[in-house]
Amino acid sequence: MCLLLRLKMSVNRPYLLKNAANLRLVILVLWLVCYVGYGQFEDTHDFNNPAALPLFTQMVYRKLCNSTASLSHELATRAKFCVKDPDADWNRAFNFSTNLDFLSSCIKKTQGDIGRRICTAAEMKFYLNAFFFKSSNPGYLQQNGNCNLTSWVSGCEPGWACSIDPTEQVVLQNSTDFPERTRNCMSCCEGFFCPRGLTCMIPCPLGAHCPLATLNKRTSLCEPYTYQLPPGRPNHTCGGANVWADIRSSGEVFCSAGSYCPSTTRKLACDSGNYCRMGSTSEKPCFKLTSCNPNTANQNMHAFGVMVIFGVITILLIIYNCSDQILTTREKRQAKSREAAVKKAKAHQRWKVARTEIRAQITRTFSGVKETHKILDRGYSSDVGISKYSSPESSSAVQSSNEVKDDKIKKSSSQILKDAYSQIEKEKAMELENKDLTFSGLVNMATYSEVRKRRTLMELSFKDLTLTLKSNGKHLLRCVTGTMKPSRITAVMGPSGAGKTSLLSALAGKAVGCSLSGLILINGKQESIHSYTKIIGFVPQDDIVHGNLTVEENIWFHAKCRLPAGQSKGDKVLVVERVIDSLGLQAVRSCLVGTVEKRGISGGQRKRVNVGLEMVMEPSILFLDEPTSGLDSASSQLLLKALRHEALEGVNVCMVVHQPSYTLFRMFQDLVLLAKGGLTVYHGPVKEVEEYFSGLGIIVPERINPPDYYIDVLEGIVTDLNSDVGYKELPQRWMIHKGYSVPLDMQNNNSAKDLVMNPDVVSNTSCNAEQTFVRELWGDVNSNFRMHSDKIRHNFLQSRDLSCRRNPSIWPQYKYFLGRIAKQRMREAKLQATDYLILLLAGACLGSLIKASDESFGAPGYTYTIIAVSLLCKIAALRSFSLDKLHYWRESASGMSSLACFLAKDTIDCFNTLVKPLVYLSMFYFFTNPRSTFFDNYIVLVCLVYCVTGIAYALAIFLQPGSAQLVSVLLPVVLTLVATQPKNSEAMKIIADLCYPKWALEAFVIGNAEKYYGVWMITRCGSLMKSGYDINKWNLCIMILLLIGVVTRNIAFVGMLILQKR
Repeated sequence: MCLLLRLKMSVNRPYLLKNAANLRLVILVLWLVCYVGYGQFEDTHDFNNPAALPLFTQMVYRKLCNSTASLSHELATRAKFCVKDPDADWNRAFNFSTNLDFLSSCIKKTQGDIGRRICTAAEMKFYLNAFFFKSSNPGYLQQNGNCNLTSWVSGCEPGWACSIDPTEQVVLQNSTDFPERTRNCMSCCEGFFCPRGLTCMIPCPLGAHCPLATLNKRTSLCEPYTYQLPPGRPNHTCGGANVWADIRSSGEVFCSAGSYCPSTTRKLACDSGNYCRMGSTSEKPCFKLTSCNPNTANQNMHAFGVMVIFGVITILLIIYNCSDQILTTREKRQAKSREAAVKKAKAHQRWKVARTEIRAQITRTFSGVKETHKILDRGYSSDVGISKYSSPESSSAVQSSNEVKDDKIKKSSSQILKDAYSQIEKEKAMELENKDLTFSGLVNMATYSEVRKRRTLMELSFKDLTLTLKSNGKHLLRCVTGTMKPSRITAVMGPSGAGKTSLLSALAGKAVGCSLSGLILINGKQESIHSYTKIIGFVPQDDIVHGNLTVEENIWFHAKCRLPAGQSKGDKVLVVERVIDSLGLQAVRSCLVGTVEKRGISGGQRKRVNVGLEMVMEPSILFLDEPTSGLDSASSQLLLKALRHEALEGVNVCMVVHQPSYTLFRMFQDLVLLAKGGLTVYHGPVKEVEEYFSGLGIIVPERINPPDYYIDVLEGIVTDLNSDVGYKELPQRWMIHKGYSVPLDMQNNNSAKDLVMNPDVVSNTSCNAEQTFVRELWGDVNSNFRMHSDKIRHNFLQSRDLSCRRNPSIWPQYKYFLGRIAKQRMREAKLQATDYLILLLAGACLGSLIKASDESFGAPGYTYTIIAVSLLCKIAALRSFSLDKLHYWRESASGMSSLACFLAKDTIDCFNTLVKPLVYLSMFYFFTNPRSTFFDNYIVLVCLVYCVTGIAYALAIFLQPGSAQLVSVLLPVVLTLVATQPKNSEAMKIIADLCYPKWALEAFVIGNAEKYYGVWMITRCGSLMKSGYDINKWNLCIMILLLIGVVTRNIAFVGMLILQKR
């Protein structure tokens, strides 16, 4: 091709002579095309020509790009863990197209011999392999054909390079063979580095500064580098750069902080108003509200952190104040509507009573018809007959027809309240009218009772009921037989340890860890009591009420979740208002119940709220465990009065009481009296109890409360009995009196006495023998296992629903739980603010003490961040399930949805999951100022908080509060230490992969490492390789953190179902 060009030039010689100015340039271009590819430059005179030098520089740069392009593919194949986009990363390191001055300078220095001095692809690959994959120091390369023990020319020294024989062709793309490069050795060009052990030049990457070195005679170092002149070679001088490696090994090559390097041979100081990080190729303008002096390496972004936290606080205050204002306004409006409705209802009732009295007077004056006949006519003309038992079907039909009418005429809230209080006033007036219990009063009460009665009547019978502990065989109840009827109040009494609560628990299906024998019949059928859970109320002895809710809010929540789903709003309002009014809670309905730390309503009022939570769901059977304990006489009478109202509606009320007053005692209809050992002494009407014991010769002295006297007798305190029957024989006498079969072990009088005197006597006599420690330990383990097995079987046992009631589904209950928990969290705003303040201080302390290190991409700071955020967020999340376990157990046992409760709490906690990372990063990020974006750090931290919140749920559910807090503190520290240990074995890698801090730290480091490129490429790859991270797995890290959060939440939910106490 070159020969043809020369022939053509000779033919057109006259024309070319006319353009002599362009002749030299055309000849040079054609010559370059012919010879630059082979590195053969014979005529050096034209390289000093200003017009030809740029063309030759472009030619060299193009060849250089072609050689480095092959290494880009090699990098993509063997360094996937640290290179996401090979082309982009390689261009950021070796795209010199904007400034080729260093190439032009080198061309002049080498007189066009640059093509023979630049490393081929094989030599570059040799250098990079030594660093990346063999973990050796790139400053000391392995021996090769040019530099070995027998051949060590000047070009083998750091900062020097040699040329190739002019007759040998140079193919820079050759990635397999080393050319023989030992001629004409000289110092390395500016912008290039020449490693020790290689005789060629490699271009320094962008972001590096590679000037010629100068000898420091005091230290004998070639500054700014760290190599020395070789001994015994006086003519050897300092050359150029000698190494490009990580920041620790070759920090002198990196463009210094506070300066920027537009090319690898120029370094400029950063101007005012800009900042330049280490390895920068250009200035970056500082943000507004920040001041950047000359030579600034990092902008001061503390003001932005203050702005972010100020914005977060402002938004939180707006949300808190607006929601509080909305709630307060709505409560005030409801209170005004309620007061107006009460006044109007009372006025209307007074006017109605006055009108009735006037009509009665006129009737008695002018009519000869007897009042009795009118009452009878009015009573029998009613559409509703006087029937003792109304079927659920008929009552539900009446209810559904009323709902249709209500749906057609939509009423306002004020109208609903007005109707409710009008009905309540009617009930009060009717109660006053019927105090004399005349025939007309009976008719009215029966008629009114049938109108209100909408409940399934349930008679509870039990025969030979025996309850025995599985752990040691102790009898809690023994041969208890009786019946509890609807529309009656049954009191269970007895001395301490007689099994009163055990009887209640056995009848309610709450006896866990015990074996139950005998029959329990519901309406004469042997059905599981759990089939009627929706219409059974159980009031525990402890007042399990939400202290951060008002009285009305507590009652309304149970009404929404437990009343029938199809019941109209007006009916629900009537039920709630009736319960509040009957329990005497009108004065404190808007007051917080209070907790131990924060005073609220009184203890007696709290007890009544505890009862009201079960009354409001309109049960058919209502069990109460010592509801009058801690109440004065007036409060107890008020409570019993409300329970008698429930009984009038057909409710079967069964309650445990302990030594009631005589007035309360006479308000009960039936009595179950138990002796120690769980044996029945009496079961029948209260009116007949004195007659029965009188027949046995046990007569209550004057001015002595009968229940107190009977309990003293059963305790053995009363010794001067004028009776032939001792207190130890009373259970046996009752069985004989009722015609029950007496167990064989009780037919002997002495054995019966022993059972009453020593209730701890068990059927298994071997338990009395002295046991070894191993046997005791095994007994405890076996007992706990059986108890937990019973809980699991009991919680997951599905009984068919026979209650004929359809409660709200999961989605409505989820909304009710969501509203309740949101109110509770709003009232715990100080606690939430404390959590945010602690996170803010943690971010400020860690951010100011730990600076973002370019060497490790901020890994130490992120490690402490993971520990701090995990610890603080876990401890805060424990409160979601640790503080209200008792409330959850009660609500779930009553039929409320556990899933709705769990999802509602998790949804509310998602607010903290989004806000807490923002609070922490507002200090930490703007103090450390890493290269990764704020959004990347925020996403990782949100996923981390979501992950640790799920772990905290599981800890709170499976462990006791104290143990859960201890584990929450230790777990982040231990797992983070494990995750940051060297992965020297496969087992260690597997263990680290199971630790969530490993994935969080990897995501943080990857997000930061992506912002390091150019001269940082080797540092990035070396750090990621040492840590075992992969730059392409950022999304995987995020997904694993979320997956751990989801899995731990599922585990926590299963734990809720397994460990709940019904």
